[in-house]
Amino acid sequence: MSVYERRLASDKDEIRRRIRDVGERVNQAIGDSVEALLRQDEPTCSRVILGDPPINREIRAIEKLCHVFVARHLPSAGHLRFVSSALRMGVALERVGDYATSIAREGVQLTTAPPDRIAEEVRQLCGHACFMLSSALTAFSQKDEELARTTRPKTREVEGVYARAFNDLLGCGVPSADLFALVAVFHRLGRVSDQAQNLCEATLFELTGEGKPSRTYDMLFVDPRGTLVAPLAVALARKSFHRSGSYTAAGFQAGAVLAPELHALADGLSLDVSGIVPTPLDASPEALQAYDIIVCLSPEARRHIPRIPFNTVVLVWSVPTLAGATEAELSTRLQNVVRFLSSEIHHLMVMLRGEDAS
Repeated sequence: MSVYERRLASDKDEIRRRIRDVGERVNQAIGDSVEALLRQDEPTCSRVILGDPPINREIRAIEKLCHVFVARHLPSAGHLRFVSSALRMGVALERVGDYATSIAREGVQLTTAPPDRIAEEVRQLCGHACFMLSSALTAFSQKDEELARTTRPKTREVEGVYARAFNDLLGCGVPSADLFALVAVFHRLGRVSDQAQNLCEATLFELTGEGKPSRTYDMLFVDPRGTLVAPLAVALARKSFHRSGSYTAAGFQAGAVLAPELHALADGLSLDVSGIVPTPLDASPEALQAYDIIVCLSPEARRHIPRIPFNTVVLVWSVPTLAGATEAELSTRLQNVVRFLSSEIHHLMVMLRGEDAS
């Protein structure tokens, strides 16, 4: 190895080590802030708050090292991706440090200790988030592509804990001021896992050149019977946007079999209805939190969803009615429904995924 190559490798190792070190400090700050909040330990909350400026200074110093690295080595390809990833990691870690400070400040403001059940869920959420962050930092420092890939999707696990804890918090009877504080804490811990996911994506970009993957969406279409309009929406979404998400149909008074009109439409429009069966709507928050978007295909369908999960969006579409249509009118009305659904699905997916959604 030449002198230049040794210098380049040494400079990269220093940046990588310092990112790992400051990441560990940030991770410790999250854990300390949560424990201090739950114990109402004001001195520790203050220590976490005062520890944030040194973390920020270290991140600024790492950014300066990255700029010096570019000026000194004029990097290309993998070395340039490394610098880009390191800078992105600095941004993510600074934000996590801010989350720790915010949690500590909320801890100072709490009037009473959280109920035991809520405290346990806060610890569980913190444990998941800190484990993700630690794994993401290890993947970067050890250049472990597989660890980055397996850590990245664990955000879903954190989201499940977050949704359950949020629902429990709303019914636990804490004072209103503390309720808002604890909601903020849950939100910050959820964001820690998002930033850990960003670290994994930065690592994969450095090691493989992969960009951040476009998000896919889990979508539920709901109508009264789940035999015609909702399955039709699923089939249309599958045909035009099969890479953009997964689609499910349900009915709040589910029928036994798919409507014969659906099969006729599928044949005429080359739609795939395989695997679609009338499914009763499970409106429990635990079931609905699996979906990013729920589309109610009638106002009545919306009334059968009493509580919207925190991370779920519910839409109501005014689908052209088929009720009262004569046999001669039914075909025209079905074509109107197809045009309406196709237009609304296209508009929604372009909004979510951009003009190149597919």
